[in-house]
Amino acid sequence: MLKRAAKRLAKSLGHFLLVSLVLAVIGVGVLISQHGSINMGDAPLAYKVGGEGPFVFFTNKTTLSSDVASSDVTGADVKGSGNGDTSVEINYIRGSREDNFFIEKRHVPLTDKTAEPLEVYFALEDATFTFNLKPLNALNTNTASVYESNAPILAISDLEGNYKTFRDFLITHNVINSNLEWQFGEGHLVLVGDMVDRGFSTTQLLWFIYKLEQEAQKAGGVVHYIIGNHELKNLQGNFKSAANKYIPIAGLLGKTQADLFSHNSYIGRWLASKNTIEKINGHLFVHGGIHEDMANLDLSLQQINTKAKAYYRQMYFPGVADKVTEALISTETGLAWYRGYFKGDVSNTSVHKTLDKFDALSVTVGHTLQFRVNKQFDGRVFAIDVKHPDDYRGSFPTKHSEGLLIEKGNFYRLTETGERIAL
Repeated sequence: MLKRAAKRLAKSLGHFLLVSLVLAVIGVGVLISQHGSINMGDAPLAYKVGGEGPFVFFTNKTTLSSDVASSDVTGADVKGSGNGDTSVEINYIRGSREDNFFIEKRHVPLTDKTAEPLEVYFALEDATFTFNLKPLNALNTNTASVYESNAPILAISDLEGNYKTFRDFLITHNVINSNLEWQFGEGHLVLVGDMVDRGFSTTQLLWFIYKLEQEAQKAGGVVHYIIGNHELKNLQGNFKSAANKYIPIAGLLGKTQADLFSHNSYIGRWLASKNTIEKINGHLFVHGGIHEDMANLDLSLQQINTKAKAYYRQMYFPGVADKVTEALISTETGLAWYRGYFKGDVSNTSVHKTLDKFDALSVTVGHTLQFRVNKQFDGRVFAIDVKHPDDYRGSFPTKHSEGLLIEKGNFYRLTETGERIAL
C-alpha cells in the first residue's frame, strides 16, 4: 500500500517537474523573443553618489525667448541676461553617508580661455577622466544638418546611461585609445539617440560624449548626437525611466531632477542644441524613423530640425503645434518616436519615397530593439538598437554591444569583440 502510494507520489512529482520544466523553457523562449532579460541585481557601487559631478549651472537664470518657436535659432540660442551665459557654478557631491555629504561649489567665468579641467569620477573602477568646459558657441552647437566627406561613419544607439559599455566599444574599434583620446581622425561618430535614462552612469556618459566632441572637432572629425525620445523626456522633466540614484543626487544639490536638464543647466542647454535628424555622406540618421508623410512636407532637413528644437521642452499632446510641426514631434509619427519600419505596415516603395525626398541612400535608426544590427528594405534601412551591457548590472541572457560602420560605400556590423561583419 505504502509502495503504491510512494510510486503515485513520485509519478505525480515527475509530471509536475516535467510540466514546470516545459513552462520554464517556454517562458525563457518568450522572454528572449520579446527582447526581455532578467536582471541579476545591481552592484552596490551603482548607488554611490559621493564624487558625482560636475553639475554645471549658469549663474544668472535665463529664460527662453518667446519667439523661439517661430525663429530659425536653435534651442541653445536665447535672449538671456548677460552674465548668465558667461559665468557658471560648478558643483560636485563630496563625502559619504558615513562621513556626511557636502557640496563642493565654485563659480568660474566661462570663456575660451577657461583652462582648469573638470574631473568626472566613475565609481565602478574608482577612476576619473577630465575635460575642459567651453562656451557653448565655441562648440558649434548651432549644428549643421548635412555633412559631406569621404570619412568613415560609426553609428551606435541607445546606450541608456552606460558609460563603460560605450567607452570599451570605442576602444575596441579604435575610435579612442586606452587613454580615452580621440583616434578616429576625420571620422563621424554618430550617437543615434537615447544616451540617457535607465543606467547609473548617465552623468559620466554625457560628459564623456562632450569631451569627445571637442577632441573630434580639433582633429577634423565630428561627434553627432541625435536626439532620441528619452532625451526629449528628460528635457521635458519626465524621469520615469531614470535610475533612482539621480533623485538623491538632485536633492543633495538642492534641486529637482528637472533642474539637472533645465535650460539653466549646461548639460540641458547643450542637449537642446542637438539635431533630430542629420544626413552624413548621403546617409540619414534619426532615432525613431521617418514616417511616409514626411515625403509630402516641403521642408529641408535644416527646417525640420529648427521646428523640432522649438518643442524639445514642450511635452507633446495633440494640438500643441501646427499640423506640419505635429507630424515631426508626435509620439506616434514623430522622428524620435516612430516605429513603423518594424510593424509590417511600411512598404519598400514608401521607404524609397521618403529617402528620395531627402536625396538619401539609406536611413539608420535606433529606438526599436533588434537581436543584432541588421539591414532591411533592400538595404535602405539599418536598425542598430541592441541591448547593451549595463555598467553595474548583470543579466540573463547576457547583453552584447553592437554598432554600424559605413566605410567607402560598404556597411559593416561591429561587435564588442572587434568583429567587422559585412551586411
